This record gives sequence, C-alpha cells and structure tokens, in this order.
Amino acid sequence: MAIMPNHALNRMREGGLALGFGVGHLRTVATPMLVQAADFDFLFIDTEHGALSISEATQLCLAALCTRVTPIVRICKDALDEGTRALDNGAQGIVVPHVNTAEQARRVADAFRYPPMGHRSWGGPPALYGYLPPSMSEAQSEINREILVVAMIETPEAVENADAIAAVEGIDVLLFGTSDLTTEMGIPGQIGHERVREAYAKVGEACRRRRKFMGMGGVYDQEHASRYIRMGARFALAAGDHSLLLAAATARAAFLRGLE
Repeated sequence: MAIMPNHALNRMREGGLALGFGVGHLRTVATPMLVQAADFDFLFIDTEHGALSISEATQLCLAALCTRVTPIVRICKDALDEGTRALDNGAQGIVVPHVNTAEQARRVADAFRYPPMGHRSWGGPPALYGYLPPSMSEAQSEINREILVVAMIETPEAVENADAIAAVEGIDVLLFGTSDLTTEMGIPGQIGHERVREAYAKVGEACRRRRKFMGMGGVYDQEHASRYIRMGARFALAAGDHSLLLAAATARAAFLRGLE
C-alpha cells in the first residue's frame, strides 16, 4: 500500500501556507472531519498543554489519516518516547518545544528519523501505510522523507542559535512559540514588539538559507499574523478548539441576550 500523503508538508513544498488547528480538548473521531470542513491543513494535537493522553492523541491521528488533514502531535520537551509512539500509531509529524541549541535539535532528529539519518526503532507495520508497508528499507526511507519534525523556538537563546538549529539534518520546521518568547524576553504578550519582529527576521533568514520552513504559533490577530506570514512563515498554527469555542459561544450568547 502507498504511504498516506502528508498534505501539510506537500503544501509547503509547493510554496503554500499550511494552516493548523490546535486541539487540546476535543477527542472524538469527528474532529479531523470538522477541521477538514473548515479548510485547515493540519491538526495540532497538543499533549504538552492540552488535556489529552498519548492514547487519545493517536486515536485522533488514525482518524485524521482518513482525511486530507495531517495529524501532528506536540509532546513535552523530554518525552521523545511519546513522540515515537505517536509516529508508530498515525502521526505524520512531531513538535518538540523549547529547542534552544543545535545539540538539542540533533537529539530530536535522531529520535524521529530511521537510519541512516537517525536511530528510530522499527515498531512493525506502521499506520501510515494502512499497516501494509513495502519492504522495511523502502518504508523507512520514504517515512524519513514524508514526516515533519518541528523544533520550537521559544527563547532568545534559540533565536540566536537559529541558523545552527536549521542546519541540523532531519529538522524541517522552526516554529515560533511567540507567547513564550515574549515572556522570556521580559515583554509578555507583546507579540508585535520590535524585538519579536527582529527574531522572526533572523529565524526566517536562517530557514531560507538552510531550506527549512519557518512556523508561527501564538499569533492569532490579523495585523501581526499578516506581518509574520509576509516575513516567510509557512507553517501557521491558526486557531484552537478552546479559543474558537469561547469566541463563538461568547458572541452568540451576547447577541441573544441583547434581544431580551
């Protein structure tokens, strides 16, 4: 069976913008179908901050494989074992937070790439082939090409080391955790601050030089999102279940109560 396509990765390879929908609370298999209906490209399944177990995350991954929505799981910084389990059970990408150095990036890439790029263990027939893969060597080579490995840039140290991180083979995306970055800079919440703009410019240049993708997270207003996408962000966490539900429900309740 052919490998299931990574729609988000293909969109970026074609020069497009991949839009992600964050999931921290939704759990049912309808979730990726709803996300597809809303025209997002990937499901950002958050086991770092969300209320999801790795078992629940992989059920969402398996459901997403039946759609054109790419399932991507964010793990906790040192939970690389959960990342490999997610990849064995349907994830098409892994996000690792707080990657500050090239050494940390190499450890991440090593965990999630098969030899010769890394040392990921073969766990049997993978879900990405509907459990009917070709030979082990062919499958491992193809999976190495078709999964996304994402390193989060969330500190001034990571920004300073952006070129070295982007140079690591096996890292595809440098994703800004803009909220945490502003906190680490001592300017919490000021996502449009000059220092943040400078950070996006520096990381964007590193990504262009190393032929990697820059990602944007924590930016949800039109003004700043437009700026950072113009600066080269191509992997964008665009919305989340918690915030969208609150925004829509609050607006609806306010409208109806206004009719009293």
